[in-house]
Amino acid sequence: MNALDILKERGLFGQCSDEPGLKKLFASEKVVFYIGFDVTAESLHIGHLVPIMAMANLQRAGHIPIVLLGGGTTLIGDPSGKSKERPLLSLEEIRKNGEKLLVQFKKFLSFERGKGMLLNNADWLSSVKYVDFLRDIGKHFRVNEMIKHEGYRLRLERKGGLSFLEFNYQLLQAYDFLTLLQKNNCQLQLGGDDQWGNILAGVSLVKKIKGKKVFAVTLPLVEAVGGRKMGKTEAGTIWLDSKRTLPYTFYQYWINTDDRDVIRFLKLFTFLGIAEIKELAKLKGRELKKAKQVLAFEMTKIIHGEKEAEKAETASKAAFTKEGGDFSELPTAFVSGKEISAGISILDLLMKAKAVSSRNEAFRLVSQGGIYVDKKRVANQNFVIKMDSFKNGALLLRKGKKQYYRVVIK
Repeated sequence: MNALDILKERGLFGQCSDEPGLKKLFASEKVVFYIGFDVTAESLHIGHLVPIMAMANLQRAGHIPIVLLGGGTTLIGDPSGKSKERPLLSLEEIRKNGEKLLVQFKKFLSFERGKGMLLNNADWLSSVKYVDFLRDIGKHFRVNEMIKHEGYRLRLERKGGLSFLEFNYQLLQAYDFLTLLQKNNCQLQLGGDDQWGNILAGVSLVKKIKGKKVFAVTLPLVEAVGGRKMGKTEAGTIWLDSKRTLPYTFYQYWINTDDRDVIRFLKLFTFLGIAEIKELAKLKGRELKKAKQVLAFEMTKIIHGEKEAEKAETASKAAFTKEGGDFSELPTAFVSGKEISAGISILDLLMKAKAVSSRNEAFRLVSQGGIYVDKKRVANQNFVIKMDSFKNGALLLRKGKKQYYRVVIK
């Protein structure tokens, strides 16, 4: 299959600057392409998976990805989709973040023997001379066109406005594309739908300076049914780093996928063949749970390895069966024997288990009958848990229908 058809088949395609031209290019040579990633955190989260999976599928089709870490542009911050200016990081913070992100990219992409590259735009942006940049690059941009870009327009309408620092972001991203073409023969940039204006600016800059045609592709901004943003839950962001999000919690996120999303997510986020996914799509009703189990296992295996996926699957099955089983992989909180002997309120225990973000949330959940201790509903906010509630030094908390937590006496 043509690489462009693969992206479409898996739902990893939004807009293209020249679809017939790009399809022809994919058919004729190994295409070097890139996606830029800000280096604002020590870990990626599952909201990053759409661009990463697009890169992985194109690499598997024989093309060459460049993961471009925004060591330089992160110093400024992309205003697209942001209601206010981002906090600025130091060069040292950005460097440390980049080292940790590389480990996660390697779970999806190969950087060996010219199959892929990891670059940092700080390598060229940090040496740019401002006056030279304005003369050589800035002259190709028109302010009246730039402010039509949705990211700029929305910020200009807000009280805080748009800083001149951020206004430069589009120029720098376009300059990245030009630099990657010159240094690495990169002919394609991919990014989220909200990056369309920035990517086209790069396409235009390359055309004006080098007289060469390059291409732009955007990827859909994926939301779960109901408009829920990918990776965002009541409990917070779902990170790829196991220290921030436990493998079990990661597994549970995927197994709790809405029935209407599961087949779409199998196409987007796993490497399963389309034929196998089509077979899973035949499942209906309660049988669709099998497809969710496949999704959760495959995602956890990619990020945390097969052993951790098996542990998470075992713990999940144990939590949802009457027989019980090995709960050791559940999110676990430790309490002292002294605390339990004195008695600990259900609200405090929920806070210790990090099952809630505040006592108000704990109070509300108990009042609504959404909290269970060892499968028995607790409806009294003043309920006190003592030693006799523990079996073999542990008890099981349940929040709602599907979220389990383990509390152990240390």
